[in-house]
Amino acid sequence: MKSDIAKLVSNGFFREALSLYSKLYSSSSILDHKFAFPFLLKASAKLNSPLQGQMLHTHLIKTGFHSDIYSATALADMYMKLHLLSHALKVFEEIPHRNLPSLNVTISGFSQNGYLEEALGAFKKVVLGKLRPNSVTIASVLPACASVELGGQVHCWATKLGVESDIYVATAMVTMYSNCGELVSAKKVFDRILNKNVVSYNAFISGILQNGVPHLVFDAFKDLLESSDEVPNSVTLVLILSACSKLLYIRFGRQIHGLLVKIEINFDAMVGTALVDMYSKCGSWHWAYDIFTELRGSRNLVTWNSMIAGLMLNGQSDIAVELFQQLESEGLVPDSATWNTMISGFSQLGLGFEAYKFFHKMQSTGVVASLKSITSLLRACSACSALQSGKEIHGHTIRINISTDEFISTALIDMYMKCSHSYLAKRVFCQFQIKPKDPAFWNAMISGYGRNGEYQSAFEIFNQMQEEKVPPNSATLVSILSVCSHTGEVDRGWQLFKMINRDYGLNPTSEHFGCMVDLLGRSGRIKEAQELIHEMPEASISVFASLLGACRNHLDSALGEEMAKRLSELEPQDPTPFVILSNIYAVQGRWGDVERVREMMNDRGLKKLPGCSLIRVT
Repeated sequence: MKSDIAKLVSNGFFREALSLYSKLYSSSSILDHKFAFPFLLKASAKLNSPLQGQMLHTHLIKTGFHSDIYSATALADMYMKLHLLSHALKVFEEIPHRNLPSLNVTISGFSQNGYLEEALGAFKKVVLGKLRPNSVTIASVLPACASVELGGQVHCWATKLGVESDIYVATAMVTMYSNCGELVSAKKVFDRILNKNVVSYNAFISGILQNGVPHLVFDAFKDLLESSDEVPNSVTLVLILSACSKLLYIRFGRQIHGLLVKIEINFDAMVGTALVDMYSKCGSWHWAYDIFTELRGSRNLVTWNSMIAGLMLNGQSDIAVELFQQLESEGLVPDSATWNTMISGFSQLGLGFEAYKFFHKMQSTGVVASLKSITSLLRACSACSALQSGKEIHGHTIRINISTDEFISTALIDMYMKCSHSYLAKRVFCQFQIKPKDPAFWNAMISGYGRNGEYQSAFEIFNQMQEEKVPPNSATLVSILSVCSHTGEVDRGWQLFKMINRDYGLNPTSEHFGCMVDLLGRSGRIKEAQELIHEMPEASISVFASLLGACRNHLDSALGEEMAKRLSELEPQDPTPFVILSNIYAVQGRWGDVERVREMMNDRGLKKLPGCSLIRVT
């Protein structure tokens, strides 16, 4: 009977193996071979069934096989895989004569359950004891190496033991180096694997994605297809689809979709969800929806969340709401990710009222909003100056004790500033005795004061930022240069502009140049502004527009005509530059030039946009 059970488990028929055992046990048939239990325990772990595992544990004690080293090791392994660590350790401690496999199970179990120090401690016991580590020991401890220094030491052990080229060890090393951000080392190990299998390819491709270089994924995938006898499995194709999503490679994504059909890979929820995500992020929500429909009967909550997020991303909020309402028809309940997707989606689409409505609905169900949802809601309040709603969300953050979170505080400052309540923003800022080192936190204050015309306060925050040795980023310097532009402080502006590269090691962007051009133009130093534009690698439309605005203010018609022509080359359908130039000539009383500019507009098919007035009724 042992061979029947072993065969069922080996072929993935876990329920059938346990059912056969149950029939034999209930009919009082005697399982006379202790080696049947390790297979049964493995089946329980695969089915994630603690109850079945504990029943088998009881049967082990009744039959007296609990003291058998093989059965006890399998029992400890099962408890580790079911994340019942205390049960596993109790079984391990009761093993009278522990061998290397039982110690390997302990090391692997600690690693899988996140007890990294304990895994390393167990490995140290093996190394310092009488037992000699083997390839399984090394492969089991590598996931516990959270630093490249520790991983390197275990790598040395692998070399010393002669197991470095073992496929399981090498694959574990690829994963370890990738997790530590050492992709070059991971590639060196991967390249030395002689007989690569699909698991080792998956480990390397996953590492590439994890380290933010998705374009390299396709070379590894090509190597798998051309240089190996291995066939990509569903994990491989999910990883490749993820790379297509990140790079918006819809053409390659469609080829992967075709390959899925060609090699007849099981179209399960995992693969289907990856396709839905890829098509949605590439802007083809119709195709994503077709896949979602095909998955009927096998889709899970992750699939639903992915489809709803994809619809929101593509501006299809009405269909997203319909899906949200249909979700429960498949016996599923919206989780925090579902609610947060709806709230964030509405916020990003500028539909603040709908976002706030879903936030209240979520609260009534007892689901806790994520930080992302709350920051999205605050951004929506900022966009429509909804002060009262913003205050309510602030109160909610205080009640759930996240108001001092760095990201939440930054969003609160931004919201209060955009609602023209800078004193409330200052209160949030001052709640920190030790201010965060993230420049975004300070930028919200500086740009907010600038937006509200409190320029001296903006300079004070910038000075405080420098005193507390928080390095400004590009956005900080754009904000403070903009303040200089509005206050007309040319000398301070020049000083800050020169500090961008000299003191902060940043390259001035078109926005920095634009602020300086605007500052010089407002101050009547148009010649200097023109010279600064010539220093730019590539002047943007906004820079030329700033200089044209300065020409209008100071009635410089010659330079104004040059800027208008430059802008018309960059944006030929925009009549605004010629309208501004015409106004300059009109103020100067040069009516002949006004007529000439109008003829130029007519020749280009441009018409002055009619003005309009809006009245908001509340």
